[in-house]
Amino acid sequence: MNTKHPNWLYNEMKTVGVDYLCTDEAQRYDEMHQRFRDYEEISRSIIDSLGIGPESTVIDIGAGTGAFAIAAAKYYKYVYAVDISEAMIDQCRQKANAAGLDNVICQVGGFLTYEHDSDPVDAIISLIVLHHLPDFWKLEALKRIAGMLKSGGQFLLFDIVLPSETSDLGTQIDDWIKTIGKLAGPELAAEAEIHIRDEYSTYDWIMEGLLVRAGFTIDSAEYNEFNATYICIKG
Repeated sequence: MNTKHPNWLYNEMKTVGVDYLCTDEAQRYDEMHQRFRDYEEISRSIIDSLGIGPESTVIDIGAGTGAFAIAAAKYYKYVYAVDISEAMIDQCRQKANAAGLDNVICQVGGFLTYEHDSDPVDAIISLIVLHHLPDFWKLEALKRIAGMLKSGGQFLLFDIVLPSETSDLGTQIDDWIKTIGKLAGPELAAEAEIHIRDEYSTYDWIMEGLLVRAGFTIDSAEYNEFNATYICIKG
C-alpha cells in the first residue's frame, strides 16, 4: 500500500467529533449504537438493495467495528473492511476470526488514503462516515471511490444530510437530538450535538451535486428526517 501523500492532503486521521481512534471508544461503540440500530436488519436491507451475487467483491469504507462487513461476508466472495481507526479494525478482525470468516480483509485507511491494490470491485458502501470530511474533500473522496469501482458498479451512501428546504432547521436539530436521547440515552445525544457543531454534514442539494460531479448517476435518493440513503451507479 502506498503511504506517501502530499503535505497539503487533508489529515483524515485527526479527530473530528468523537475520538474513535481511542480503544476505549471503539469498545463501547457497538454497545451504544445497538440501543437504536439493528445491525442485522440494516445489513440485510443493504444486501437486498445491492442485489449482487456471491462472486462479488465489496468495500465497506468506514467499516468501524465491522457490523456490515461481518454480515456481508456470508453473501459475497470478499469484503474489504476499511477504517482509519486501528482500534475499530482490530475489533472487526476479532469478530471475523470468531465467526471463522476468512474472506473479510481488514485494512487501516480512509477515503483519501486507502489504496485498493486489487481489481475494481462490484460495490462500495459507506455508512455514516463521509460527514467527517469538509465538502471539498468529500468530492475528492467520492472521485476515489468511483475509481475503485467497476464500470456500472454501485455505491451505497448512508449519512446524516441536512434538509435545505426548511423554515426552522434549528428546531428540527433540537428535536432530532432529543429523539436520539430518548432512543439511545444522553451519551449519544451529546454526540449528536458534537456532530452538528464540529463535523461536516452538508445540505441535500450539495450532496447530490457532489455525487454527480464525482461521476455517479443517482439511482435512488431517500430522505428520512436527517438520514439520507443514496444508491448510485458509476458511469
